[in-house]
Amino acid sequence: MPSLKEFRVRIASVQSTKKITSAMKMVAASKLRRAQEGAEAARPYAERMERMLGNLAGAAAGRQGAPPMLAGTGKDDVHLVVVMTANRGLAGGFNSNIIRSARTLVRELLERGKTVKILAVGRKGRDAMRRDYRELIVGEYTEFGSKKVAFSEAMNVATRVTDMFNAGEFDVATMIYARFKSAVSQIVTRQQIIPFPVPAQTPGADAVVYDYEPSDTEILAELLPRNLAIQVFRAMLENAASFFGSQMAAMDSATRNAGEMINKLTLRYNRTRQAIITKELIEIISGAEAV
Repeated sequence: MPSLKEFRVRIASVQSTKKITSAMKMVAASKLRRAQEGAEAARPYAERMERMLGNLAGAAAGRQGAPPMLAGTGKDDVHLVVVMTANRGLAGGFNSNIIRSARTLVRELLERGKTVKILAVGRKGRDAMRRDYRELIVGEYTEFGSKKVAFSEAMNVATRVTDMFNAGEFDVATMIYARFKSAVSQIVTRQQIIPFPVPAQTPGADAVVYDYEPSDTEILAELLPRNLAIQVFRAMLENAASFFGSQMAAMDSATRNAGEMINKLTLRYNRTRQAIITKELIEIISGAEAV
């Protein structure tokens, strides 16, 4: 049975841990509000651009002279997987859920005989993918979001992906990130970013025809790279909000668990102390009776 001193040391240690997790919970909650506002503010613009480009792409798809980012390479042999995680941990299952989805996708592609390349955005994703697929990693971005996510950081990632595509280094690019739903719910999302996915036309629906000046192919050639940067920026904002939401929930759970452990240790400490006192009283009484 542990001594009273050992119980006191353990209780003090858990109390210190509880203070840390409680402080981290409050910090995450304060950062979550700003990150959530940023993610929600980016959604309408990103979704509207996708709809507008979808309308353009539906008319230009298959046409001769269509932009490469829309038409693709005509092959499906080499895949680029952009794994977007956080630089830090202590956020519940946030990072592990994204990494699990990325590993599943990479494994499925390899089983189908595809060539896979990995671009890691975030230290946690980079470190995890290195353990299993070190030879597949072609790039990494870990210096971002020190204060808040900036569009210039998303541009760096989008530029790297665009340059790789223009150089013929891959045929299809898929981005994996966590879409923020609530503080306790984040949805791991796989989004194809190259070639731009053309929305399926609803059978029997009346298609609205627009005339564009300049031509729709010229507009697509200009806007598709910009849309790529916007989608990457949106994913980084969604990831930031999801990270702080998951961290807040994880630290809240850790704080409550620490409180329960303190209560159990305190109860065991008191019982042990009572047992020691009772034993000493019995020894004193037995000695007095012996005299």
